[in-house]
Amino acid sequence: MRRRNLRAAGAVVAVVALAIIVAAAFGGTSKGAVKSTKAQAVNTGVKGKVSFDGIWTSSTGQKPFQAVIDAFHKKYPNVTVNYKPVGNNLPTVLATAVAGGHPPDMADIAQPGTIKQFANQHKLKPITYAAGVLKQNFSPAWLSLGKFGGKQYAFVFKAANKSLVWYNVPAFKTAGVKSPKTFSQLLNDAKTIKASGTPAYSIGGAEGWTLTDLFENIYLRTFGPAKYNALSAHKIKWTDPSVTTALKSMAKILGDTSNIAGGTAGALQDSFNQSVTNAFGSPAKAAMVFEADFVGGVILSQTKAKPKTGFNTFVWPQITAGANAKAVEIAGDLMVTFRDTPAIRAFVKYLASAQAAAIWAKQGGFGTGNHNMSASVYPDAITRATEAPLLTAKSVVFDMSDNQPPAFGSTAGQGEWGLFQKFLEKPKNISGIQKQLETAAAAAYKKKK
Repeated sequence: MRRRNLRAAGAVVAVVALAIIVAAAFGGTSKGAVKSTKAQAVNTGVKGKVSFDGIWTSSTGQKPFQAVIDAFHKKYPNVTVNYKPVGNNLPTVLATAVAGGHPPDMADIAQPGTIKQFANQHKLKPITYAAGVLKQNFSPAWLSLGKFGGKQYAFVFKAANKSLVWYNVPAFKTAGVKSPKTFSQLLNDAKTIKASGTPAYSIGGAEGWTLTDLFENIYLRTFGPAKYNALSAHKIKWTDPSVTTALKSMAKILGDTSNIAGGTAGALQDSFNQSVTNAFGSPAKAAMVFEADFVGGVILSQTKAKPKTGFNTFVWPQITAGANAKAVEIAGDLMVTFRDTPAIRAFVKYLASAQAAAIWAKQGGFGTGNHNMSASVYPDAITRATEAPLLTAKSVVFDMSDNQPPAFGSTAGQGEWGLFQKFLEKPKNISGIQKQLETAAAAAYKKKK
């Protein structure tokens, strides 16, 4: 959806700067890229053209993806991949093209719900022919994200780690705290940080999706992937006691109003970008931001904070022991095919390879679950810290709101986005918000049918 790819204007633009600046700060990069490097012979037997509609434009990833395409062309010189940068209107463009009977050969889609809909309509072609290379490079947890109706229709090519917390290093040092391992430690550290003179939290509540991400990580760390996926699919109602528990935990942050940059009113007005600059500008107005790996690009493009000395990150802390604290929430771009030809099959298999992943990863701004791509390919220590957990994650869940009907999960001012903004305003109203969430969810799922 739009928010996964916009990520603030400076975030994607600063990817290359992040790689260069952070690499210098941490002493360069490693040479290894792929755990197993087997030379692939040039294949002239496969011929054809592949049309590809994608989200990535000149400012949001088109260049590194073109580098992947160029490398593919060297191995398959008689196959031409024509990439069309559609941008944030991709879901609408694809829906129109599919309805008109003229979809592209391939596309990347960031919403599993959209893929499921196309699969149910028999508009997509399964990629079972790629089972070998997919199984070789991805764990079952990753492959399950692209399975619908028992068939493999997609795989996550590019992922964003959303189970992260970014922190202001000087603020933590002044308070004498370190990266917390548990939620209770985080709450205690927040009080210590506040006592040292800086509010602990910066929250971009003007954009409701940041609040859904906060809830999702709390729910995941409290109840684990199975229950998380059940709530994502509305198999559990939003009035369920588990939601009550997660909202109570969330209220411990949102209700600590004097420990939020600008208080509740400020948080409701601050955009995602502003929440980042609050924490890493000079002087810092807060010490922590709860958000994904793309925060680093905003820090470097809009503040003077430097890696290691100015900013760093830690994984979302454990809340319930045994709830799989290493589970990772992601947003991601899944590769799908609307047709099936030898040229398309060749490109799908190549995209699933560690070599293809490494081409983009070494340029920064790229996460992957392809465990045969070495973490050493990432251009700096912070990128390795944020993306390496994806390589070894045994439990992976997709962003909850991306799995839901857009009317509930991804529309500004309504559904989850609007209701979590109301919760930010009145975090004591847990029961009321639960009822409103369930009413909105039920209506959206009913309309979807």
